[in-house]
Amino acid sequence: MGRNKLKPKLITVLKEGYSVKKFIPDLIAGIIVGIVALPLAIAFAIASGVKPEQGLYTAVVAGFIISVLSGSRVQIGGPTGAFIVIVYGIMQKYGYDGLATATLMAGFLLIFMGLARFGDIIKYIPYPVTVGFTAGIALIIFAAQIRDFLGLTGGTVPAEFIEKVRYYGEHINTLDLHALFIGLLTLFIIIYWPRVTRRVPGSFVAIVLTTLLVRIFHLPVETIGSRFGGVPNTLPMPHLPNINFELITQMSSPALTIAVLAGIESLLSAVVADGMTGNRHRSNMELIAQGVANIASPVMGGIPATGAIARTATNIKNGGRTPFAGIIHAVTLLLILIFFGPWASLIPMAALAGILISVAYNMSEWHLVVKIFRTPKSDVVVLLTTFLLTVFVDLTVAIKFGVVLAALLFMRRMAEATEVGYITDSLADQEADEEDIVDENRIAQKDIPEGVEVFEINGPFFFGAADKFKDTIRGLEKKPEVLILRMRHVPTIDATGLSALENVFSFSKHDGTRIILSGPRPRPLKKIKRAGLLKYLEDSNIQPTIDRALARARQILKESEQKWN
Repeated sequence: MGRNKLKPKLITVLKEGYSVKKFIPDLIAGIIVGIVALPLAIAFAIASGVKPEQGLYTAVVAGFIISVLSGSRVQIGGPTGAFIVIVYGIMQKYGYDGLATATLMAGFLLIFMGLARFGDIIKYIPYPVTVGFTAGIALIIFAAQIRDFLGLTGGTVPAEFIEKVRYYGEHINTLDLHALFIGLLTLFIIIYWPRVTRRVPGSFVAIVLTTLLVRIFHLPVETIGSRFGGVPNTLPMPHLPNINFELITQMSSPALTIAVLAGIESLLSAVVADGMTGNRHRSNMELIAQGVANIASPVMGGIPATGAIARTATNIKNGGRTPFAGIIHAVTLLLILIFFGPWASLIPMAALAGILISVAYNMSEWHLVVKIFRTPKSDVVVLLTTFLLTVFVDLTVAIKFGVVLAALLFMRRMAEATEVGYITDSLADQEADEEDIVDENRIAQKDIPEGVEVFEINGPFFFGAADKFKDTIRGLEKKPEVLILRMRHVPTIDATGLSALENVFSFSKHDGTRIILSGPRPRPLKKIKRAGLLKYLEDSNIQPTIDRALARARQILKESEQKWN
């Protein structure tokens, strides 16, 4: 009930009553998460091929809107690592107007998905697909940071993964030990700082310390300022991108990828938050919140945003329990932008590279990859296919291909799980061996007259099983006088299954074989009636049990014998 409401959790919290006692933990958590989000927002923006301040704009604007409208009490929104690959690709090919157009379109798609109640459906994207493209994105993020981490110089780093690796091999002789020191120090602080305290994030400590070291000792390393110039200390005026029909057409596929990624990550984050707090999020309202945020973000010069799992978890661990913590996080970032924005230009690029390498490691979730390698081979194939397509081709292609491949493999499994066959002899023997199963309808216990064949379908009768059904029917050497189709274990039937039934009914009528349906469930029977297949059957040839079907078969045989006599 609660999951389907289109009402922000903020309204629920206010109706429950919000007090100073509840505000204090939200205030502390919001400030801490705002500090955590600062270096990440800048790093994600730079890795995505946009200006550092655009990451801050996104965290402020989208983060505020997501918290206000979210279907989760504790969701923290903003730019995330999942978008880096797709955003970078769009920026390189279409520029910011293309990115802004795709983000706006994704926003409207997310709102539509929420209004259409797709909140639960989107979670059915196969797990190996999610792990595959996430691991692929992590590898791409890691590869993209090697230049700044090592301080390499000369030429432009190619976008393609293989070319990027070749570039690093050719330019390794330009390694800068100062940059490498800053990068390693950043990683060291991020890894070991939690042993000192978790109240202040290690990434923030690393940024402050490395910036001071570079400034005090005049270390010759590249900084945000030397690459991008100064960082403004105000939000930009709202403005729409230059949108035209051709650009909309070109951005349709990237927009869908952004929408799907935003939906998946935000709902995964909400599920994780539910597990940590014991609450239940409203999935459809969450999609609408993400949609509105992704419409507002490019209007304010930002990039795509979604719910951030790590920042949401940080919010919860530090006491945040209502959407006000997320609102305070956005306000904290805005105040940092206003009062300390210009100082961001002093941050060394090697430190940001170190932060992103840490993000890539956590994002890779290698333990989940190892776990999937212990699952059926088809899941491993889906994982590897999605991973390799993400790294070597394109994230959009990877998600589409991965989902389609997973769906096809699922259909094959369902087809294999659907048993079809004659049970007059073979399966009767099999049933007789299953002494532990007590079933008064077992064929092994029935007297089947000569000239009668019993054919049973176990499982969904859809296009994956239709060919198996037709091949088995055709394989019968001697055509029976009566064919009983047992359908007691058929929960559903699709158009291909109905077509296969019609073919069998038609051929049987031509061969003089009478068809009896035994035990069809209401839903499949309704579809059979709607498809007009009852014209091949007499009403008396649809029986609820195998006993009554066999009785009807004996009656048909008797009538046939009398006719010939």
